[in-house]
Amino acid sequence: MSKSQSKRLLVLGAGGHGKVVADAARASGQWDEIAFLDDRYPALGRVAAWPVVGRFADARALVTEYPQAALGVGDNRFRAELLQTLQSLGFALPAIVHPTAALSPDARVGSGVVIFAQAVVNIDAVLKDGVIVNSAAVVEHDCQVGTACHISPGAALAGGVQVDDLSWIGMGAVVRQGVRIGRHVHVGAGAAVISDVVDGETVVGVPAHPMEDKE
Repeated sequence: MSKSQSKRLLVLGAGGHGKVVADAARASGQWDEIAFLDDRYPALGRVAAWPVVGRFADARALVTEYPQAALGVGDNRFRAELLQTLQSLGFALPAIVHPTAALSPDARVGSGVVIFAQAVVNIDAVLKDGVIVNSAAVVEHDCQVGTACHISPGAALAGGVQVDDLSWIGMGAVVRQGVRIGRHVHVGAGAAVISDVVDGETVVGVPAHPMEDKE
């Protein structure tokens, strides 16, 4: 890999989330060139400062030109599938960390993770592959966040929280220390989770309760 190639980043997905991924990558100063793949190409040829150079299916042909890639899609399931596809094609998926984020050197961060502006990831936290820690979100000490989870803007996980694969913690939600959030859970915006949540549940409110419950 040449030096110029190693400084080029391909972002898959040119929607709103993808733009923020590209913006964080630019702010980090690690890449000289950023481009997008998006299935709206060629009708969509440019997004903000960056070109759209093809569709998702073109990734295979571009791995030599752009050996590093980023996940620019917000949907958890699709992001997990895309992660596996890109890895199988030979792309490196570096973590992208905005320079204003506070990331402990003793946190463990997987492939394809993005950590946005003003977010905090504290000591001994573990972020598995494809995790999003969105703007001003907090992942406290000793948390474990599973593959392709999304911690939304302003959400906060207290110490020792476990969030299993493919779960989504909504904007401004808070999770009490030591709570376990199951797999493919949706926590509504502004919810306060004070007890464990089983796989596949959607919880809302303060305190958080299953959405189908009647109050």
